[in-house]
Amino acid sequence: MTRAAALLALTFSLVACALAAGCAAPGVPIARHPIVPVAVTDLAWRQSGSAFVLTFTLPTRSMDREALPEHPAIEIYRVDLPPGGIPVKQTVWRMAYAIPSEQLDPYLKAGRIEFRDSLAAEEFARPAGSLIAYKVRTRVARARASADSNIVLARIYPAPEAPHDVRVEVTETAVVLSWPEVAQPPGASSRSYRVYRGVLESGQENAAADLSKVKLKTPLELAGTSPTPEFRDEHFEFGTNYLYTVRSVAQFGLDFVESADSSPVVVTPRDIFPPAAPTGLESTVVPATPEAPAYVELSWSISPEGDLAGYAVYRSEAEAAPGVRVSTEILPSPTFRDMSVTAGKRYYYRVTALDRAGNESPKSSAVAADVP
Repeated sequence: MTRAAALLALTFSLVACALAAGCAAPGVPIARHPIVPVAVTDLAWRQSGSAFVLTFTLPTRSMDREALPEHPAIEIYRVDLPPGGIPVKQTVWRMAYAIPSEQLDPYLKAGRIEFRDSLAAEEFARPAGSLIAYKVRTRVARARASADSNIVLARIYPAPEAPHDVRVEVTETAVVLSWPEVAQPPGASSRSYRVYRGVLESGQENAAADLSKVKLKTPLELAGTSPTPEFRDEHFEFGTNYLYTVRSVAQFGLDFVESADSSPVVVTPRDIFPPAAPTGLESTVVPATPEAPAYVELSWSISPEGDLAGYAVYRSEAEAAPGVRVSTEILPSPTFRDMSVTAGKRYYYRVTALDRAGNESPKSSAVAADVP
């Protein structure tokens, strides 16, 4: 091959390479194909009042098992079905909602999407047992969405009535909620209640009745269930700002339907409950010696209070008198030595218990001590 022919062949090869998709300037990444998120596989539903709540895990990886560069956008599809119907290949799905990636924050909780599809009044007028089918897709690239998620069939039931007039009372061992009984909706086999609790941000003690405007430090979580219109929350801390809301729950066959939230109630439990009075108080008089004056040794039973801070000792010279506190510091153990006694006098002693909130118990029974 002549030099001219070789140069011509090289030029042709460079031009062909420039036209091919795989040839680009060094350092410029070119995607081989659109990024496609993995399909959602855990789409689930529940009815809450007059809305269906859809939940699923938001994909974080592509079909190539690589991390997605950003949250994917979401497309929610639905179709109305008659009682007993199921989607088939010919079913025409309608994209009901499209949520851009930059607008996901209100729906994203700990990596899961929670989306409310509010039902119109005419939906509840459909024949009993009517269904709405849902599926979702996600996408990063405009050119291609993920595969379809699993399909869920949501049955429409009469919405239970939300509890009202929820009252709250704080006891030493529980926050007690109560409310009037709620009627069971038509067709339901049973009715119960679910109580949800969240921790309020500081300054939200006078929270609005609208839950959407309340700032929570921790999201609403199920505190417990009750078959009756009363609930005792025994897992609380004094001084914490809590918000409670109650939902009635109706059972239709194997399905459970929650009502909308009751108006929220806010409470900050305060420890105003004093410990029980100490028991078992005993006194021993130790006579004077040439080296030391006489003194009174006191001892009593250990208090079983879980938040005990210590004890205080009171002394009087009359059995019916309340006495004056003679222990200058809070006593960490159930003993005390009174070195300030006078010979020839009778003293009456009483003991109290104090908790970490500063509450003081009633005084114990008095015990007498005669100093010789």
